[in-house]
Amino acid sequence: MKGITTDGPTPNYKRDKRSPIPKNATVSKVMSRIKSSNTKPEVAFRKMLSSNGIRGYRINYKKLPGKPDIVFTRKKLAIFINGCYWHGCETCGWKPPKHNTEYWVSKIQKNKIRDADKRAALTLLGYTVIVVWEHDLKTKMDRLAEQMISTLSS
Repeated sequence: MKGITTDGPTPNYKRDKRSPIPKNATVSKVMSRIKSSNTKPEVAFRKMLSSNGIRGYRINYKKLPGKPDIVFTRKKLAIFINGCYWHGCETCGWKPPKHNTEYWVSKIQKNKIRDADKRAALTLLGYTVIVVWEHDLKTKMDRLAEQMISTLSS
């Protein structure tokens, strides 16, 4: 791969200094495969919308602050699907990893601040913002479907 050399068990990356150097090759491989869009929770939510006949939305709409995961432009409704780990879910009791703890605590705190800023910016533009958590997709999918139907029909 471009920019990676393999000296020993852990590849040496040309880095931008934002993230810590992984402790081993396995961690490096896992972390490099994490996606930022079309994640399993996002796909599950979109399937739920489709199965309930809800269409007419945009995905990762770049014209709005924060690039919401799903946007209904006519209804001025923006939806963020948050992974419990990456957004520091209070319900799930987020715990930092044992390695590079200081970095991860800081990162998740910055994610929370950025999330709040995105919601505030969208609210100022007149958008209703809904945040759907990953754990809700696992336990409350029927309730989410009802909420979406009632929100979009009003």
